[in-house]
Amino acid sequence: MHIEQFVYSDSKSACQFSFTPQLLFVFGNRELLEKSGITSDLAQKYPNAVFIGCSTAGEIVNESVKDNTIIVTAVLFEKTTLESSRVTLDDIGFDSIEAGKRLVSQFPAAGLKHVFVVSDGLRVNGTDLVKGMIAGLDADVTVTGGLAGDGSHFSRTVIVEPDGTIATESVAAIGFYGESLSIGFGSRAGWDSFGLDRLVTKSTDNILFEIDGQPALDLYKSFLGDKAKDLPASGLLFPLSMRDSEERAPVVRTILGINEEDKSLTFAGDIPQGSFVRLMKANNDRLITGAEEAAHAAYKDLENVPEFALLVSCVGRKLVLKQMVEEEVECVSEVLGGPMITGFYSYGELAPFNRNAMCELHNQTMTITTFRES
Repeated sequence: MHIEQFVYSDSKSACQFSFTPQLLFVFGNRELLEKSGITSDLAQKYPNAVFIGCSTAGEIVNESVKDNTIIVTAVLFEKTTLESSRVTLDDIGFDSIEAGKRLVSQFPAAGLKHVFVVSDGLRVNGTDLVKGMIAGLDADVTVTGGLAGDGSHFSRTVIVEPDGTIATESVAAIGFYGESLSIGFGSRAGWDSFGLDRLVTKSTDNILFEIDGQPALDLYKSFLGDKAKDLPASGLLFPLSMRDSEERAPVVRTILGINEEDKSLTFAGDIPQGSFVRLMKANNDRLITGAEEAAHAAYKDLENVPEFALLVSCVGRKLVLKQMVEEEVECVSEVLGGPMITGFYSYGELAPFNRNAMCELHNQTMTITTFRES
């Protein structure tokens, strides 16, 4: 596997690689992606390359976390082959389950090993997107990915489609084929729950209306105190732990929007009626330990040190860790043995919680996908 990286920060930068890439990962600031034309230039230079990427709330390159840049990672596999797919949300009435089904239906089934997906971060229900993908894939095909970010603005997100087009309201994926490719993954949080379990008494999909019979927004604001005036951005600092059954491990849900008229909260994934939620708060040491645990999980089933790692971490972690944010990336790199790393801070992370589980939407996690060719 050949891998090279390039950091773009202004129009004077020239992106050139010493080999002809098969795959180009592109993660960057939304405005730069929209205005720079870098993906168009790369598509002209490398017409046979497949693109995948999105706008971010911060870019990851090896052990560094950047802002207002574009990170381009070029990959050439020796034995692995790729297929790509994309879905425009407007074409399917913004039905996230249908988006997932159509996305994976474009992949030939024979030999498909792993799917990496990036999605618009504001117009997609991540839970439903995953449900649709899983419904259309064989049980042994793994899925990881993330929802595009837009800093702490929550204004508009974009993805990089397989041909290099910068598009909003779209979902894209890459399918990896070949027995020589080993894939590892891990996803952990590290947030602390507090207070009592509270019952979700009214919700529809990813919109929460009532908790314990009270308007969800009013109750949530009472938790936040002075920070309530900064919603929805301040919601990143106080996610909810949600469990919809006794058997399942809790997942973390982060607020993407609020509605003052109906007093509702909108999340990146489902909050089923009848489920239980608890408020969460951050502990810096626990967040970094969570990233380390995710790295150990991603390394566990590999026979050797990974050559390449994709990190998708939540914007909320970045806002909490502040100047310590690179520590979570550094500890991941150390556990994995120092592979080439790229990735981004997201509005949602997609991965199985462990090797024997199905993919699902997470918030506030560090999610890692590792690659190695044998």
